[in-house]
Amino acid sequence: MAGATKQPTAKNADEGSVRVEIFDQAYNLRGSDAEYILKLAEYVDAKMRAVAEQTHTVDTARLAVLAALNIADEYHLLKRNQDVGAVDYLKRAHHLADALDEVLDEKRRAG
Repeated sequence: MAGATKQPTAKNADEGSVRVEIFDQAYNLRGSDAEYILKLAEYVDAKMRAVAEQTHTVDTARLAVLAALNIADEYHLLKRNQDVGAVDYLKRAHHLADALDEVLDEKRRAG
């Protein structure tokens, strides 16, 4: 039932709290961005439901841990890819800076 996520039920702007439902459990969460909190809750709910469907586990604590591990894995893969991209970017920037320095040096000598 991964697609059968529950929609969070209510926002209370006066108190800055958002009522969400994650894996059939209601939570009142506080934060400065209610829409972001709703998205996070929907994401966690979807992860827990996907893990429940894949593992046929009904223990909610175990599902929460497995979902957290899946989310942590996604995070670390994205972080690693970003870090590799940053290193590649810096290498290329240094290479281009060196090439530019070379051209400028040649122009100074010729000029």
